[in-house]
Amino acid sequence: MLRAVLARRAAEAGGRPCVRFEDESWTYAEAAAIARRAAGGLAALGVEPGDHVLLWLPNSLAFMRAWLGAAWLGAVPVPMNPAFRGWLLEHAVTLSGASVLIAHPGLVPRLAEIDRGRLGTVVACGGTPAPIAGLRILGDDALDGPPVDDAALAPLAAEDIGVVLFTSGTTGPSKGVLCPYAQMHVAGMAAYGYLGAEDRVFLYLPLFHTLGLSAAFAAFARGAALVVAESFNARTFWDDLRRSGCNRIVGLISSLTAYLAKAGAPEEPVLVDFAMVSPISRETTAFAERLGLAWYDAYGMTETSSPLVTDVNSRAYGSCGRPRSGIACRIVDGEDRDVAPGAVGELIVRSEYRAALNAGYIADEAATAEAWRGGWFHTGDAFRRDAAGNYHFVDRIKDAIRRRGENISSFEVEHEIAAFPGVAACAAVAVPGAYGDDEVLAAVAPAAGAAIDPAALIPFLAARLPHFMVPRYVRVLAELPRTATNKVQKTALRAEGITADTWDREAAGIAVKREALGPAR
Repeated sequence: MLRAVLARRAAEAGGRPCVRFEDESWTYAEAAAIARRAAGGLAALGVEPGDHVLLWLPNSLAFMRAWLGAAWLGAVPVPMNPAFRGWLLEHAVTLSGASVLIAHPGLVPRLAEIDRGRLGTVVACGGTPAPIAGLRILGDDALDGPPVDDAALAPLAAEDIGVVLFTSGTTGPSKGVLCPYAQMHVAGMAAYGYLGAEDRVFLYLPLFHTLGLSAAFAAFARGAALVVAESFNARTFWDDLRRSGCNRIVGLISSLTAYLAKAGAPEEPVLVDFAMVSPISRETTAFAERLGLAWYDAYGMTETSSPLVTDVNSRAYGSCGRPRSGIACRIVDGEDRDVAPGAVGELIVRSEYRAALNAGYIADEAATAEAWRGGWFHTGDAFRRDAAGNYHFVDRIKDAIRRRGENISSFEVEHEIAAFPGVAACAAVAVPGAYGDDEVLAAVAPAAGAAIDPAALIPFLAARLPHFMVPRYVRVLAELPRTATNKVQKTALRAEGITADTWDREAAGIAVKREALGPAR
C-alpha cells in the first residue's frame, strides 16, 4: 500500500516536494528512489517480505528512509521509542522477532546488556558505535543498495500488516499492535482527510506513535508536503512553524493545547488555518479563533483508526465527536450490555471493514481474544454519550498514565521500582499535573529493616526507564493499602494524591530530561 502510494506520486508528480527535515528535502521521485535502494539494501541483509524490521530512530530523514524502504520491500516496520532501555527495550526487541534493527548510533550501546532474541544485524545511521559481541554492526550505506526489482515483489493488500506499533502495557508489558495498511490509511484519512496536494504539513509528534505515523501516511496519500521536526519545542514552536511555511499541523493535543492556549497566540501571524484541537473547550476554541483557524477533534488509539470525529468548529465542549462513517460504537457495562444514555461504560467499536481496525497483538493470542471478544474491540476507556449523541471520554479503565504526550504503563514503572534495593511493594499511579496532564506518583513500601531514599531511587530509575516514565513524586509508606484479595488498592492512592509526606523531585531540584541524540542522517 505505501509502496503503491509512493510509486503513484512519483509517477504523477515526481518533482513535487515530499518530505523535509532541517535543511535536507526529498521530492516524491527522490523519496521513491531512496525507498527502492533501501529496500534493496534490506533484501541484501536477508530481509524478506513479511519480516519484521526494527526502527529505533528519532524523527529524521533516516527514519523516513528506513520506514519507506522496509515498506517498499513488503517487510513490516516496527518502530521503537528512542527512550526505550533495559527490560523495556529487551521486551520490545525479543517480542518483535526481528533479525535486523536500524538505529541511531547513540542508542546502539544499550543493546549490549539485554537479551536480543533473533536480532543479529544493526544498521547504524550516521555514526560507528563500538562493537558488541554477537552483533553485526553496519553503517547506513547498507541501506543504499541496488534498487529492488519491483517486478519481483508481490503486490500488497489493504489487509496486510503495514506496521507494528507498541502501545502501553496496562495489566502487563507493552503489546505490539498489528496494524493493517487499511487501518493506517483510514486513520490518516479520518483525522487528516482535509489535506490536499497543495498543503504543507508540520509534523512534530514522534513517528513511532500512531498519530505521527498516520499523519505522514495521510500526507503521502494526498500528495502533500511533509516538514518533519525532531520534536515539539514549546519555546520555539511558533518560530519553527513559521519557518516551515506550513499551513497544516498534525494537531494540538491534551497538555500541548492547554500550554499553548495559556501562553497565548503568537505575536506574528502563522499560516495554519485548520488543525486538530483537543480537548474542545471554551478556552481552546477561543484560542483557535484568535489564531484564525478552523478546528475539530477526534478520538483514537493505537489499535483503532479515529472511530470518533467531531464536526468542524464543534462547540460540543468536552466531546470527542460521533462515530464516523463505517464505524459502530457502543458503551457497555462489564457484561458487554449497553448502558443507559448518559451513563458511563466502556467504549467498544466495530468497523464494517475489519482491516480498518487492528489485527490483534503480536505473539499474544490471549490478549487479542480478550480485546476482541464478541467481535467488538474493547478500548479499555470509559465514555458516556450525551443526549445529542456526542461521545465524551471520561477516564481510562486501564491502569495507564498520560504524561507529556506519552502513555505510561504503571506495570513497567513498578517493574523497575521493585528492582531497587529495599523495596517490598510499590505502585505507580497518576496524580494531576499542570495543563490537565498527569504526573507519576510512586508509592513505595520498604522491606523490614530497610529505608528508601527517594533521592537515590530517581537516578536508579532514570538509568532504567524512559525519561517520561520516571516518577516526579515518591511517597514512602510502611504498607500499601490493599483490597480484600490482597491487591494494591490504587484507587485509594489516587484519591489521596499528593500528601504532606510526598517527596517531589522537582522541588528537590532533580531534573530528568530526554537524551539529546543529535540528527540522524
